Amino acid sequence: MRWFWIDRFLEFVSGQRAVALKAVTLSDEPLDEYLPAHPVVPCSLIIEGLAQTGGLLVAEHNGFRERVVLAKVGKAVFHFPGRPGDLLRYTAIVEDIRADGALCRCTSHVGDRLQAEVELVFAHLDDRIPGSELFEPAGLLRTLRLLGLYDVGRTPQGERLTLPSQLLAGEAADLQRE
Repeated sequence: MRWFWIDRFLEFVSGQRAVALKAVTLSDEPLDEYLPAHPVVPCSLIIEGLAQTGGLLVAEHNGFRERVVLAKVGKAVFHFPGRPGDLLRYTAIVEDIRADGALCRCTSHVGDRLQAEVELVFAHLDDRIPGSELFEPAGLLRTLRLLGLYDVGRTPQGERLTLPSQLLAGEAADLQRE
């Protein structure tokens, strides 16, 4: 099972911009364990949510055919901690995308307040890096649907995103095995 630190997408423009939400609750296990009796979201989990938002944005740009991983946190500034009851709004904007990776500028807001500013560098893993796929296609498609990516996702021209054929094929194969 993969652990996601986003709940749903509000906006998604392929290769350009994504906005996702994370509702912080007292039942989020890391809050209870990070600073006992002082529940705050660890900064690393804010970065994780932003990386998931930006990473899915970068991966979707090529139809989820490439393995995209977070390679570097270039800059991270936190203005105040996230707390239970906050609704974190993550925004990832692609500054540059190339064959070997991408650069995203990301922010986290609570209401109108800027909570964090983070610069993330993503890498596309190629065949020189051996290993299995990062996600099983049918499971990835289920997760993307749960996050509402294809409900709000659009091309830069404003058309609805289409489901990638390899993810649909993985879903079909999964259904045949059941």
